Parts: sequence; C-alpha cells; structure tokens
Amino acid sequence: MLETLSAFIFATAILAISPGPDNIFVLTQSIVNGKKYGIATVFGLMTGCLVHTTFVAFGVSTLIEQQPLFFIGIKIFGASYLLYLAYQVYKSDVKITFSTEQVLQKKTIKLFKKGFLMNVLNPKVTIFFLAFFPQFLFSKQLSHLVQFYILGLLFVLVSFFVFGMIALMGGQISAAISKSKNIGYYLKWGQIVVFVVISIFIIL
Repeated sequence: MLETLSAFIFATAILAISPGPDNIFVLTQSIVNGKKYGIATVFGLMTGCLVHTTFVAFGVSTLIEQQPLFFIGIKIFGASYLLYLAYQVYKSDVKITFSTEQVLQKKTIKLFKKGFLMNVLNPKVTIFFLAFFPQFLFSKQLSHLVQFYILGLLFVLVSFFVFGMIALMGGQISAAISKSKNIGYYLKWGQIVVFVVISIFIIL
C-alpha cells in the first residue's frame, strides 16, 4: 500500500514539475501579475482536478465493480495511452519557452476562474486521469470510489505544492530556465521515464 502510494506521489511530482500548459501559465501569471495571482491560478487548476477526479471515481469505480473484465481493459488502455504520451514528449522540443509580453493583468477571481475552466474543459485531463489513476489502486479493503478520491486528493496536494512553488518563485525559476541549457532535457526525459516505467509495470 505505502509503496504504491509513494510511487504515485513520485510520479505525480515529476509530471507536475515537467513543463506543460498549466505550470507555464502559472509561471507567466506570477511574473506579470504577482505571486498571489499565480496562487489564485493554481487554486483554479486544482479545483478543476477535483472535478475530473469525481467524474473518473464515480464512472470507473462502478464499472470495475460490476464488470471485472473492464478493469483489464482499463489497464491495457492506461498502458497504451501512457506510452503514447511518452512518445509525444519524446517528439517535443527540449527547449522551455514562455512569453510574458501579451499576458494581461487580471483580478485574482478571474484568474481562479480561468484556471478552473482551463482544467475542467480540457478532455485530455479526464483521459489522463482515466489512464493514470486505476493503475495505482492500492487496497482490497477500501472501495474503489474511496481509493480514487484518495489518489485524487494526493494528486491535488502534490501538484498544488509544486505549482505553488512555481508561483512563489516565478522570477527565480524564469531566470534559471534562461541560464540553464540542460534543464529542459532533464525534465523531458524524466517525464518519459515515468510514463514508460508505469506502462511496463502495468503490462507486467
């Protein structure tokens, strides 16, 4: 149980650190508008994650309990999708680029709503949760619904911590990215390794 949850937390942290639309958006808002505006954006994004967790938890947990073979299908889908994501990351550029030139100043409530809608209206997040979460079910005693919510809360807590640090240290992070030539390379391959290792774990 602890080993599974530890692996989930580690994988979530790597994915949260790796450059993507969400954390780049948090970084730019923090630099342009200030730290509290970056934090407001993070709150919006993480609230959206709770919505996706609810969709997946209620939908998948019921199907797993009613159709045991469905769980095998979910695992095959999860492994395939994570390998696809690894391939997509492999094809992507190692350079981390972001611009603050066209970022407008907004109120914190508007940035909260923006982060929330960015997350909730993104179908890729639901697909990712569907592929990622079932692979880390960790208990035979707890219901699948409870386990999904535990994983969802852990995902939100870890991601909130990482994204919060990005918001609070926006200036230092942007300076480090500008100076370092290899940071994008390490983050890219860290993400690929996480996806591939989880996929192999599922298949085996």
